[in-house]
Amino acid sequence: QYTRLITRRLRELGVFSVIVPADATLPDIVAHDPVGIILSGGPQSVYADRAPGLPAGVLELGVPLLAICYGMPLVALALGGSVRASATREYGKATLERFDGPLFEGVAGEFVAWMSHGDVVATAPPGFEVVATTSDTPVAAMQDPSRGIYALQFHPEVRHTPKGMALLENFVRVTG
Repeated sequence: QYTRLITRRLRELGVFSVIVPADATLPDIVAHDPVGIILSGGPQSVYADRAPGLPAGVLELGVPLLAICYGMPLVALALGGSVRASATREYGKATLERFDGPLFEGVAGEFVAWMSHGDVVATAPPGFEVVATTSDTPVAAMQDPSRGIYALQFHPEVRHTPKGMALLENFVRVTG
């Protein structure tokens, strides 16, 4: 559901996008000649049996990558960060206490985000900067612009994140 909504939002921005299944291989992805990749959300824990993983080599493709919801702890874990189960599963609106970085460029004022997760990134991977926090989520967004990797614990594609489209638009901008 979230994946299809992300695709719809990208098309609203005039961007062609393709959905590939969670079990797509690196050659499956490369066959589409992507200029950017978005990892969608999902209800699983990265520690669950048979939880979707990352195709080997996807983080080294050299194209901008945006990880949303489940994608964020997945990327954090793959790159040496730490992920833990949240003390309480966070579901609903949260206000970012601070936010910064290329995805938030041009965004001002209060930022309300829609959260839906059980895992949280406890420590960002080496080379990553924490660029957003909430009172319950110490790493609500992180980035490593030198590698073109951005991650959001919340869902920018839903209407419950009123300024979320600006973040998607900024990601499109960084993809060139």
